[in-house]
Amino acid sequence: MTLAATPLDLADPAVVADPYPTFARARAQAPVQWDAGLGMWLAFTHAEANAVLRDRRLGRIWRDKAPAERFGQFNLIHRNAILEMEPPEHTRLRRLISTAFARGHVERLRPWVQELADGLVDQLVARSGGSTPVDVLSGMSEELPVAVIAELLGVPSADRPLLRPWSNAIVKMYEYGRTTAVEDDAERAAAEFVAYLRELAAERRRTPGEDLLTHLVTVRDSEGDRLTEDELVTTCILLLNAGHEATVNVSGNGLLALLEHPAELQRLRDDPALLPTAIEELMRFDSPLQLFERTATADVEIGGVTVAQGQKIAALLGSANRDPRVFTDPDTLDVGRTDNPHISFGAGVHFCIGAPLARVELQASFGALLSRTSSLELGARPQRRPEFVMRGLADLPVVLTA
Repeated sequence: MTLAATPLDLADPAVVADPYPTFARARAQAPVQWDAGLGMWLAFTHAEANAVLRDRRLGRIWRDKAPAERFGQFNLIHRNAILEMEPPEHTRLRRLISTAFARGHVERLRPWVQELADGLVDQLVARSGGSTPVDVLSGMSEELPVAVIAELLGVPSADRPLLRPWSNAIVKMYEYGRTTAVEDDAERAAAEFVAYLRELAAERRRTPGEDLLTHLVTVRDSEGDRLTEDELVTTCILLLNAGHEATVNVSGNGLLALLEHPAELQRLRDDPALLPTAIEELMRFDSPLQLFERTATADVEIGGVTVAQGQKIAALLGSANRDPRVFTDPDTLDVGRTDNPHISFGAGVHFCIGAPLARVELQASFGALLSRTSSLELGARPQRRPEFVMRGLADLPVVLTA
């Protein structure tokens, strides 16, 4: 295999809009291939993508964006992020965060999340009236996860509109081919977000509450260790960025998949007990995160190729989740699929720490859409966002009938 190949052409809008045919062709050629455009190896199959996520010789190795003076705050929130660390630093930080999460925050919020989802759907139904298309993405999918994470952290209601614009600006830095303006916006958002959270953390030290931020401020492990302020701020930002982006995209991609497969939508409506398996299937069928990078800390053989020390390799999660060696009829949406080892939440030590919260949010939102409507119909063709890594929609016009 030569290193001149480009199996994934992200300059082609058709590939970004629907990468799954490209993934299928690539899987048939070789499990791991070099992509000259991205300058890294790509793992297309489930076995190899899973190996990339689990092999401890393939790490998340953060390197500050240069020049340092231009990306000071963006670098700070990644240099101290659990997502960008390897053991033993990762082990220490995850233990502290898990201890704070273990205070029952997710279950505490479950009734509140369901009530919020019900209310958002009722507003959409009232606006649609069974005839007018309304945007479910802006009206619910984007509202719910930001509100939930803000409630989880204890962000005052008046400040919550600040969060989503900050998150949106920061995550655009994870795409390829970004502009200088996108980079400047990301750094500005990071700086404002960091300053805000430092102030909020100081307030929690003065006046503790029952929220997760208070517990992150005060948590100590058995050895007396605690989070530094930079780690605390970074953890809060990561929870919002990762949690909000993934949940929004599963909501949009998943609802669109159901609307395009009306028999599966009706099957779910007829049998609400299928909702937990349906959520897992929607994450598998159209993955919200398509690519996750690793860097080799030693020469590693994956899928018949050698990833040299210092080279990057990425697990293509969407491709792995459509691998016919693992999933029966992988291009078919099956809301009752029980044999479903998708890797949309990652795998290994970096498995998503917010997965339980995401599942609560998604079950609440899809449950509300099904239980509080008699019909859901696509009102117009939705627009897909032009990014590849974070796969999602720009809007989703739906007609809802009470």
